[in-house]
Amino acid sequence: MRAKPLKPAILLSIYIAINHWSGTALAQNNEASNLYKSSLAATCANCHGTDGKGVVDGGMPLINNLTSAQILTQLKAFKSGAREGTIMPQLAKGYSDEQLETIANQLGKK
Repeated sequence: MRAKPLKPAILLSIYIAINHWSGTALAQNNEASNLYKSSLAATCANCHGTDGKGVVDGGMPLINNLTSAQILTQLKAFKSGAREGTIMPQLAKGYSDEQLETIANQLGKK
């Protein structure tokens, strides 16, 4: 008869453990997702600088004043061949549309 009160306590302990584990996993997934997004956007820093201002007189377009939608439009134009460039068409073709959207969202003004 004494085992009955322990059953809810055991179930509660299992629930708390699973809930804690799930929260930790979600936090890790969120951190990994943010790192992935940042690393995609960081590939643009070589030419456009970490803040999108580029190098003064470097010949690269300044992208720090563009919205996410404007950046995505340009990236898709490079990828499709609608816009010409030296290296950007090659780079854009290396990314999926989802990755281009992530890059635009990371770099563009909201």
